[in-house]
Amino acid sequence: MDEPDVREAAALLAHARRVVVFTGAGISAESGVPTFRDALTGLWRRFDAQALATPEAFRDDPALVWGWYEWRRSRVRRAVPNAGHLAVAAIEARVPDSVVVTQNVDDLHERAGSVAPLHLHGSLFAPRCSVCAHPAPAPDDAVREPGDGRRMSPPRCARCRALVRPGVVWFGEALPAGALEAAVEAASGCDLLITVGTSGLVYPAAEIPQVAARLGARVIQVNPERTPLDAVADVSLRGPAAQVLPALVRAVWGADDQAFRGAGPSGSGG
Repeated sequence: MDEPDVREAAALLAHARRVVVFTGAGISAESGVPTFRDALTGLWRRFDAQALATPEAFRDDPALVWGWYEWRRSRVRRAVPNAGHLAVAAIEARVPDSVVVTQNVDDLHERAGSVAPLHLHGSLFAPRCSVCAHPAPAPDDAVREPGDGRRMSPPRCARCRALVRPGVVWFGEALPAGALEAAVEAASGCDLLITVGTSGLVYPAAEIPQVAARLGARVIQVNPERTPLDAVADVSLRGPAAQVLPALVRAVWGADDQAFRGAGPSGSGG
């Protein structure tokens, strides 16, 4: 992390009035939440992640798909927000006209204090009916791995008795229209977009930073590696979000380190 770059990014943030923070899998990976394909561990190694994440897979074997997503949700439950999530919430609290947009399906932004982040790819904590789309409560019990696999029968919809499905966006499905529309609107009207931990390769979500840049917003990128978003970023801060974002917040507002304690770069979700 280059200090002149941090100072340049801090100057942009200090003068911004409308901020969008756009996050991807990288920020949650720092809390121990496996990325989509990294989640295939243990007994799941015999499956293809993409083959499990389709409407067709749920239709053909709903217990298999529900079991995998419930296992993933149980891992998220054990994770804790890291200092990057807390810094995002700090930016949101200090810039009244700010919006958090995430590609992540976990609830770590909410637990860190962000208010109503826009979930472009849905949420593990918002299951819904597979037929009438009526919301269903997320199960309370942690998933236990049975000896012969992780198949679990999905619950039934309270309204129509059809099977409840995970509340995530599967391959071949459109992003939730309301969240996408709100995200594009926020990106179109912001004067600064901070993109964190995303490869910039997954469309249409990856178009959000591009929209902001095309309409004149400044772009700060936080990522340990180079990405296609380097082409539109005014400043690229190389490093993990749990280190870079607190440093950025401190550079602008002088926040006490205590604000970022209690959640380190890695959580307990491992």
